[in-house]
Amino acid sequence: MRTAAGLAPTLGFALLAAACQRAPAPPPDAVAEIGGTAVRYAEFERYVKRDVGDTGSVLGSDVLSELFDQFMDERLLTRLAVDRGLISGSAAGAAPRRAIDALLEAGLPREPGDAEVARYYQAHRAELERPERVRLRQILTQERQAAEEARREVAAGTPFEEVARKLSKGPNAAAGGDQGELARSDLPPSFADLIFSLKPGEVSPVVPAEYGFHVFQVVDHLPAEVVPLESARPEIAAKLRQEGADRLLRSLVQEARSHYNVKVYERNLPFGYQGSYHAKKTR
Repeated sequence: MRTAAGLAPTLGFALLAAACQRAPAPPPDAVAEIGGTAVRYAEFERYVKRDVGDTGSVLGSDVLSELFDQFMDERLLTRLAVDRGLISGSAAGAAPRRAIDALLEAGLPREPGDAEVARYYQAHRAELERPERVRLRQILTQERQAAEEARREVAAGTPFEEVARKLSKGPNAAAGGDQGELARSDLPPSFADLIFSLKPGEVSPVVPAEYGFHVFQVVDHLPAEVVPLESARPEIAAKLRQEGADRLLRSLVQEARSHYNVKVYERNLPFGYQGSYHAKKTR
């Protein structure tokens, strides 16, 4: 039987061997590791500068943590795209958007089908209701005299849009003062009743405001309605494509996070990291 003294050298060798097998400490500028490849802080700095510019140096830890998660997700998705042969490894470093587009193109159908669009339409009819609206033009001047002159020219037969291009200082003057389709809720309460009382083609009196003087013309009245399915189809299809892309991206990120050995070296980050990779951090 070995004595305690005899066990001491053996135990010492065992502890030394275990120490030798420990993973080496990461480089001081490495903030993460993906599948054995170090991610340097300088790479994250370039990402922040690209997304938010030079203001990155004054961002709080919560915002920087969110940006760091987005940065890591992009790196993982790029790695996934390379491993699936969707982009070349040589292009990976400079093309996260290309990698994401390639993953989406490979995973999404080209267009939502008619049945899917119809189901969305039925489920979201309330969102497709349009209140009563007017198509409106306006002339906006800084002085009442100019507004009165504009109104006299229109009353004498000069087209409203021509006068607007010449005299208006307001939005879309170059487009004849066109303001598009507006509901009551889109207008200042002090203007809404007057504007909705005008008949198509009718011109308002000069309307004073804090910032100038208006002359309005109602081009047409549009009744409240639910947008027909065919008219709503392009908008619905775009929403369905975006929703599908968002779902697929979330799924791909979770798949990549699970597949690759991801480590975050929190002590090398110059802010208090609070992000979703927190559970996988290493000390």
